[in-house]
Amino acid sequence: MTTDFSQPQRQSPIGLLVMVADVIRGVIKSMWPVLVVFILRSDGMSKVYAFGSTAGLLVFFGVVAYLKYRNFTFYIDQQNAEFIVNSGIFNKTRTAIRLDRIQQVNISQSLIQRIINVYELEIDTAGTSNEEAKIKAVSHEVALALKEQLLENVTTSDFSEVEHSEDTGSTIEGSPFIRIDLVTLIKVGLTSNYLRTISLLLAFVITMFDNFNQLRDDEAFQGQELEGYFDEQQLIQSAFIGIFILIAGVLLLNLIRVLIKYFDYTVAKQRGSLLLSYGLLSKKSTIIKPEKVQIVRLTRNYFQRKMDITEIKIKQASSGGEEVNKNLAVDIPGVSTTQTKSILNLLFQIIPEKGIMLKPNYRRLVFSLFIRIVLPLGILATVGYFAAPNLFDFFVAVPLYILLVGTAVYFGFRNYRLFVGLDFIIKQSGVWDISNEIIEPSKIQAISTSQLFWHKGLDIGTLTIHTAGGDLIFNLGNWTTINQYVNLWLRDVERNDNNWM
Repeated sequence: MTTDFSQPQRQSPIGLLVMVADVIRGVIKSMWPVLVVFILRSDGMSKVYAFGSTAGLLVFFGVVAYLKYRNFTFYIDQQNAEFIVNSGIFNKTRTAIRLDRIQQVNISQSLIQRIINVYELEIDTAGTSNEEAKIKAVSHEVALALKEQLLENVTTSDFSEVEHSEDTGSTIEGSPFIRIDLVTLIKVGLTSNYLRTISLLLAFVITMFDNFNQLRDDEAFQGQELEGYFDEQQLIQSAFIGIFILIAGVLLLNLIRVLIKYFDYTVAKQRGSLLLSYGLLSKKSTIIKPEKVQIVRLTRNYFQRKMDITEIKIKQASSGGEEVNKNLAVDIPGVSTTQTKSILNLLFQIIPEKGIMLKPNYRRLVFSLFIRIVLPLGILATVGYFAAPNLFDFFVAVPLYILLVGTAVYFGFRNYRLFVGLDFIIKQSGVWDISNEIIEPSKIQAISTSQLFWHKGLDIGTLTIHTAGGDLIFNLGNWTTINQYVNLWLRDVERNDNNWM
């Protein structure tokens, strides 16, 4: 049975519980300082007054949630090709969304929504900073039917393949062709976010070293040997145990985050698009249409390469800024090489290949070494000489710092490349996690080139490719070569008339 969305309709009545929880969450978020003071001063409060206040708040929350439920309606205006959402309690709001501007329709479930068996729809359009519309409580059948009709009304030519049921001829969702199992998610959780682990580890070591120096300079130990209080071997053992606990804790937290966020991750084909579904506590379902994809990033490190897993990030069209692009980006964790090719083939119709390689000038390496090694150590030495002599105690770690940072800068420079082909532009970057960002020249929105005056004689400059999903920047490349490709890309962009927004 097809649901008729031509007439205004409300959300599921059981969804009142979701709205009550949403109102309570909003009140706590905006008034938490007042609530903290109220709780701290409630010791001398009579039980009758406390009970009455709580009951009054619950009634208030219920009334507000009911009014939000009654005043919230949604429908599809077929005549004007718009999706209409009416909301508000005292100040009524009418939101009209053009169907051809709808970018995504996401179906998700929070823990509360899963308990009462309702679903939330988030409707995204290109050019907005948040979801254009959000429907918090509808049944699964209504959610699927509304998503189907909203995406069908965008344009029927957007879909390259349609799957039909053999007995009824109605459109159905495709079966998953990729399912990321628990073992793969564990591999992803244990082999990603090393930078965060190293940062926390360095912070821990610096803090321990600083505390040890303060303890050594304490008046209680003046004229006394620390060996009388601590055994040197015990200190070394404690330091190693602390480092082990820190690394294990960070890896465990990252593993838990990956499992909760990406549990039961499935990728299915639906009408030539990708249907993604994932989540443990909060279930989310989203559709990615190939023509809306702007940038595809493939990332893997040494361990992930040995395990044959790749992390994919897909950025779609948006004009709401870098923060919005991050929110609209979709991650696919832990896919194999074969699965990666299947996804890329569906998004681009061919497997992207690297073309002619452009290298940055060696001055990029020199500049990076100056910024990350010479400048920080110079500032540390200056401050230590004029203001804080105890900073020189940290100079025992300078050789290790130079070795680690120098190695990272070198490999970052060696991996920094731009590959230009007829159909794709691929930027490679990274130190440990090597990323390849893929864009199609036809998706270019604008191109910026810049050159500092002292770089003119060196014939080097910076290229910035702007897309509706973010920017791709290549620094200190050959200026003549860059401009040749810029002219070629701009000519192709003027000739193409692709519907990517």
